Amino acid sequence: MASLFPFRDVNLHASPAHYAFSSPSNPAAPTLVIDRPSGDIRLHDGKVTGSQRVSSISGVLGILRLKLDSYVVVVTKSQPMGRLKGHEIFKVIATEFLPLRERQIHDPDEDQYYATTKEILRSGPLYFSYTLDITNSFQRQAEADLSQPLWARADDRFFWNRFIQEDLIDFRNGIGKTPRGPLRQQLGADPYILPIMYGMMRITTTRIKGNTLTLTLMTRRSRHRAGTRYFSRGIDEEGHVSNYNETEQIAVLNDSAEGLIGYGNQSNMGKSNLFPAGGDEKTILSYVQTRGSVPVYWAEVNKLKYTPTLEVRGVETAAGAAQKHFREQIELYGENYLVNLVNQKGREKRVKDAYEQMVNLLQTSSNEGASADQRSSEKLRVIEPAARKSIFDRLHYIYFDFHNETKGLKWERALLLLDKLKPGLMDGGYFRAVDMPGDKEGRLDVRSRQSAVVRTNCMDCLDRTNVVQSMIARWTLTRQLQDIGILGPNESIEQDLAFEDLFRNTWADNADVVSKSYSGTGALKTDFTRTGKRTKLGALQDLNNSITRYVRNNFLDGPKQDGFDVFLGKYKPPSTGGNYVFADRRPLPVQSMPYLLAASIFLVVVALISGQSPGGNVWVIRIFEAFWAAVAAYSFNFITKNGMLYVNWPKLNTSRAAEDGLQNTMDKVQRDPLMGAFVARDRGASTARISAIEEGKKRIQ
Repeated sequence: MASLFPFRDVNLHASPAHYAFSSPSNPAAPTLVIDRPSGDIRLHDGKVTGSQRVSSISGVLGILRLKLDSYVVVVTKSQPMGRLKGHEIFKVIATEFLPLRERQIHDPDEDQYYATTKEILRSGPLYFSYTLDITNSFQRQAEADLSQPLWARADDRFFWNRFIQEDLIDFRNGIGKTPRGPLRQQLGADPYILPIMYGMMRITTTRIKGNTLTLTLMTRRSRHRAGTRYFSRGIDEEGHVSNYNETEQIAVLNDSAEGLIGYGNQSNMGKSNLFPAGGDEKTILSYVQTRGSVPVYWAEVNKLKYTPTLEVRGVETAAGAAQKHFREQIELYGENYLVNLVNQKGREKRVKDAYEQMVNLLQTSSNEGASADQRSSEKLRVIEPAARKSIFDRLHYIYFDFHNETKGLKWERALLLLDKLKPGLMDGGYFRAVDMPGDKEGRLDVRSRQSAVVRTNCMDCLDRTNVVQSMIARWTLTRQLQDIGILGPNESIEQDLAFEDLFRNTWADNADVVSKSYSGTGALKTDFTRTGKRTKLGALQDLNNSITRYVRNNFLDGPKQDGFDVFLGKYKPPSTGGNYVFADRRPLPVQSMPYLLAASIFLVVVALISGQSPGGNVWVIRIFEAFWAAVAAYSFNFITKNGMLYVNWPKLNTSRAAEDGLQNTMDKVQRDPLMGAFVARDRGASTARISAIEEGKKRIQ
């Protein structure tokens, strides 16, 4: 019988004819062979001859098909991150791309595809386990079919390498044909399919009130609509939202032979303890939250200004996509409490209004209520379903004016939102289970389930969102420990200073990881998450992060977005044609403007500091300075007025808003009194970039 779990040890053998993978600790298992250069996959009983052992690897990520070649992607180095309920979890440290062909032709597009995807794997926090399905919450694991292999149980949303595993999965399932005829199911391939999760993982064994506790925080990033901050916003036609993450906080108690001690063992407890402590049961407590972009069609278009242009399309056009999104969310999690933290004034108000219109549109009928105080004209707004006639009447919308309410470093006022959420949090519950003694498959005896989820968002779903999520997580963990008797009714985890410090730093680490994956920097406001206070040093760090975000989001994120799209299968490189996809097709005068600005500033500075030679003509120097100062002023003005042309846009999948903006900007350049003449001489130059974008879009399929 084939193993249901991936092999922990895999030897890689290579030859000009194939790559072969085998497990030395499982000599009876078949060898996985990938033929070169065809990429055909087969299983071979016994040792494959004609190849040499290259190395021992941690696992096979899949097969990535680019323009000229395909690559077998393998994990060459991994690092243990800790144990969760006895299962070891690893972080991917290094990967290698094994080419199927010995490529003789240098192709710049192939090199760029290769470099961007390799960078995604290098920089992305990727995790895996050989024995635990970390793509699923403990509640979903408790409901899984344990007779299925580990990869088949994985949550499709968080199976990050699902696209490049398609060849292996199709081979395993008997899909397709080979030169020898139709395929049959190949169960022996199961141990070679290793699911990877992209996100955050912290596992810490600690103590609270004398009880051993393993605190784990796990954030899973969805592979659907993954991308970078300004190049991936809102929702798509399939109902996937940008920057969607599921965060699960897990506490495993009684992991040692010691019994639980605390309030639950006191003789005067009576019937107030719901789950009496004591004994040697291993208890698992879990709570899940989600975050994701506002589920309407909206975008922020970079134009080199600090604040991009916000565009929101009609709410009705996104209704079908929002229905798909929330139908899935309700089916997965139950009641959905939608916490919206965007500003109620200024540019963000349009996003807030669109979200509320969408909720009203989805619910059969709504009851709305708002409250105000001296800080905010709309402190809280609640939209509740007036009836229970459709699945979307399980949506509960809560708006909280986060910025105004916490102004002046009054961050404790965020507890106003928690007070509003408490009834829903109490009704929604949490997951609790204990190990079933003697069960070899690791089944759990489920005592309670989570039947609701809090879905939190701000504009980026990063900074404000993490502050609120950590607040909800702290309240829930306190409630869980009270219920099992470790804490008394009036006690909180905040009273254990060492544990509270660990808790805060774990959630701050989560903020930084999620933020870096999306925006390129650590999160803002983490000083509050780590210490419970807003500090001047934290404000300075936020300023540094904001500046870094501006630079990365405008000038560095385009290739990163391309890397996501290639690795996740959102763009499939064509095997023929389409040369120089990544070439800069802007007119040469437009390309040269930043260099002209830099050169002119340099010449002005040189003239100012060089001084005047004896007997020299001062007016010559002044004219020289004035000329290059004028050139610098014109160049700077041109760049700022036509900023869209200097943003490093993704070359493969460019948004509709960006396409329209680029076309309008090029039309404006052609009408420029000075630059227009130079651009017009290059026939078709004004539309070359747009044509390249359209050509790239057509190649997606």
